[in-house]
Amino acid sequence: MAVMSRRTTSPCPCGQPLDYAECCGRLHSGKAAAATPEELMRSRYAAFAVEDEAYLLRTWHPRTRPPRIGFEPGGSMRWTGLEILDSSDGSAFHSTGTVTFRARYVDGGRAGALHERSRFERLDGAWVYVDGDVYE
Repeated sequence: MAVMSRRTTSPCPCGQPLDYAECCGRLHSGKAAAATPEELMRSRYAAFAVEDEAYLLRTWHPRTRPPRIGFEPGGSMRWTGLEILDSSDGSAFHSTGTVTFRARYVDGGRAGALHERSRFERLDGAWVYVDGDVYE
C-alpha cells in the first residue's frame, strides 16, 4: 500500500474503494455525518492522514477531548494503512459501540502500527470518539 501524503484527495486514506471526496471528505466537510462507529473510525483515521484537526476535535467527546491535536509542521509521520479488526454494537439501536483497528504508519523512516480498541458514544444524535485501549 502506498504511503498517503497530507491533503490526499484520491483514493481515500481510510482504505475504502472510493475517492476521498466521496468517502471521508464528505464527513470532514460536514456534508454528511458518520452513520456507525466504524464509519467514524475510518473518517478519523483519514483526518489524521490529511491533518484535519478541526474534524478530529469536532468528533471527539468533550469529556475526553484534548485542547488541540498538535500536528507537527513538516513532521515525518505518515499514516500508511488502516485495518478494521472488529466492530461491535453501533447500529441505529445502540448508543455505544466499539471498533478494534490497526493503523500503520511510517515515522522518521521507521514503520510502526497503532493497535487500539476504540469506544464511541452517541452525543446529540451523532457518533463521537470517547477513548480507547491501546495494545502493545
